[in-house]
Amino acid sequence: MPGKNLTVVVTRRLPEAVETRLSELFDARLRDSDAPMTRQELAQAVQDADVLVPTITDQIDAGLLGQSGERLKLIANYGAGVDNIDTATARQRGILVSNTPGVLTDDTADMTMALMLSVVRRIPEGMRIAQGEDWAGWSPTSNLGGRLGGKRLGILGMGRIGQAVAQRARAFGMQIHYHNRRRLRDDVEAEFEATYWESLDQMLARMDVVSVNCPHTPSTFHLINARRLKLMKPSAVIVNTSRGEVIDENALTRALRAGELGGAGLDVFERGHQINPRLKAQPNVILLPHMGSATVEGRVEMGEKVLINIKTFADGHRPPDLVVPGTM
Repeated sequence: MPGKNLTVVVTRRLPEAVETRLSELFDARLRDSDAPMTRQELAQAVQDADVLVPTITDQIDAGLLGQSGERLKLIANYGAGVDNIDTATARQRGILVSNTPGVLTDDTADMTMALMLSVVRRIPEGMRIAQGEDWAGWSPTSNLGGRLGGKRLGILGMGRIGQAVAQRARAFGMQIHYHNRRRLRDDVEAEFEATYWESLDQMLARMDVVSVNCPHTPSTFHLINARRLKLMKPSAVIVNTSRGEVIDENALTRALRAGELGGAGLDVFERGHQINPRLKAQPNVILLPHMGSATVEGRVEMGEKVLINIKTFADGHRPPDLVVPGTM
């Protein structure tokens, strides 16, 4: 399939360098607005495209895929997660699905540590005081936070990002603990001096900081629920840079309001950008607008992976980051 004849529909604005290269290689239909496509626009896109380039904000479900006709052969997702795509229906229709794994590992791990530090050291509170009009000056007992060194960090999900978090946390002197679907090899555990917990409940009860780094799957939906939040220390902090659906947000809000947790740092939310107003009102909570992967370098590298996946497909080969195989 010659590349220039390949119609590639992109659902959101991408970095300029990525859009330029897409236009050079393919018949690229780029987005003028950075607003998400409407349902009707997405329906038109799956009809017009040989290749669709969606993002996490685009729900490519069975209903949309059913309108795709015979042209759509590849969904080259701009992102590592593909829970926005009905991959089972894509497989049934012979549509390949690719993603962009690995490029955001360091960026997300950096943001995880930034949230830990911000919550434990009360950085936003300090900023509000310093930038306000009423700061009376330094005091030995004001704005006291905690020290990361010596704290127990429990990592939920010890994949690429979880291990990158562990590497950074060790540099801060934290003790590394983890719960994972599978135990790591002995040499990897030794590298991080990590303690494996088969029981998530037992790990949560003993941690000072918990970092959520697992994907959203049916088995991880509300994995951190009201019962498990009650197991945690009243002084414990929870950080989530993975998927909002892993934590029961209403239960987390109740626990924070009741003083049953020390704080939370969240970059993702259960209902997208619709955040519980009571959660927003908590002084010991830091909320970010899904910034974990928001670096220029990371966004460009994601685009480069999308380009490689599409170019490889156009040349008649299997995309290197194939998630769902189909018919070629």
